[in-house]
Amino acid sequence: MANRGNFSGRIGFILAAAGSAVGLGNIWRFPYLAGENGGAIFLLVYLSCIFLLCYPVMVGEIAIGRSANSDAFGSYSKLGGKKWGYLGLFGIIAGIMILSFYNVVAGWAFGYFLHISFGDLLNEQNFGSFFGEFVNDILNVSSVQGFANSNLIFSLVFMVFTAIIVSQGIQKGIEASNKIMMPSLYIILLGIIVYSLTLPNAFSGVKFYLVPDFSELKIQTVVDGLKQAFFSLSLGMGALITYGSYLSKKENITSSAAVISIADTSVAFFSGLMVFPLVHFLAFKLNINATEIGTSGPPLIFIVLPQIFHEMGPILGRVIGGSFFLLVCFAALTSTISLLEVPVAYLVDQKKWNRKRVVWLMALIIFVCGLPSMVSQGMIESLNKLTFYKGQDFLTFVADMSDICLTVGGCLMCIFIGRRWGIHNMDAELAQGNDNYMKSGVRTFLHVTIKWIAPILLGFLSIVIILEKFFGIENLI
Repeated sequence: MANRGNFSGRIGFILAAAGSAVGLGNIWRFPYLAGENGGAIFLLVYLSCIFLLCYPVMVGEIAIGRSANSDAFGSYSKLGGKKWGYLGLFGIIAGIMILSFYNVVAGWAFGYFLHISFGDLLNEQNFGSFFGEFVNDILNVSSVQGFANSNLIFSLVFMVFTAIIVSQGIQKGIEASNKIMMPSLYIILLGIIVYSLTLPNAFSGVKFYLVPDFSELKIQTVVDGLKQAFFSLSLGMGALITYGSYLSKKENITSSAAVISIADTSVAFFSGLMVFPLVHFLAFKLNINATEIGTSGPPLIFIVLPQIFHEMGPILGRVIGGSFFLLVCFAALTSTISLLEVPVAYLVDQKKWNRKRVVWLMALIIFVCGLPSMVSQGMIESLNKLTFYKGQDFLTFVADMSDICLTVGGCLMCIFIGRRWGIHNMDAELAQGNDNYMKSGVRTFLHVTIKWIAPILLGFLSIVIILEKFFGIENLI
């Protein structure tokens, strides 16, 4: 274990963990859910869920990893016995599932970055048709132009980027890359926000986003806010346990987790501040209501926003659009790095395999596992419309299964701390690097949340997701 690596200090850990949390969900899922749930009121619910529920769960995960100084499987086994190790294995499998489809979508973003920055994408007349053709262009590698349009190549290149970084280890790879990408991500994001606020009708979007209408507060708003908050912070899949295992005992976990939560939340907040002015600008240009513009998931990123960049003109559209998709690539890459590190750490710690070899082996295996998701967008009909899953495509199925794994994993993690490892052992770990912890109100807050509130809410959320995704029962309350 002495040579497994560690972060150089608090800043390196915070940037890496924040990079793990910041991802595609911050940029497209959060604005979509905010739009569906009343804008500002959803933002208030989301912020409450982050700091009242998700922050304590994050603290617990990091404490487990640092205490055991091992991967997710090894941490649970060391602190709770071999049977609890399977909970860590459950998280590792969830991370592999997520990376298998996440890399596909990241490849789309990389392709769009190239098409907007160096190609003719903004000259398209129908961005919906272009996206449909784009996601189905998998094996067209017969010419230079076809080679540049192949999603197989885009996703492969993105996985290679991920593997190169992870193969360099903790400080030279994960930490060093996040020290570059995270500040760059913020600079690009803030730059686009500044420009978007100068557009016609922009402040109509700002008003919708920042001025709460409490009549929009519904139980479903709270449920959606809870789901987004939990998924946003990369909880329940072993990433923060793994990163925590590389953290020095002298570092303050509670304050570091607070900074990570703020960093992740700020990206989601700023993404909304970027997207809503842009959407309202497009509504102004098309002379329609902003609610008529579809802003859900991938269509927001790959159809609506390119249309907005098109409306900006050829030069500004290329600059702002290219910058935006570079931002998306950075957000995706900081997440794929942590997702790959989880199984790599398991094989390095438990099987004593060579890091560089296991990185490339796992990258290859996960890339191959992602091929069904890649071809499920229309290329193979049986994967495009799964008969056992409401006619949804395979990528959606894997993504939904991953959501369930994360909430179940988070719930069981809280039960592990409260009923097996022991709150007192967590306290002892958190007191290292924080001399005031034992006398602080944070300690009481963490006790109540991790032992009682979080398991109940995450168990409830798991049931809600299962009923929604597999039984089509929505708006339960």
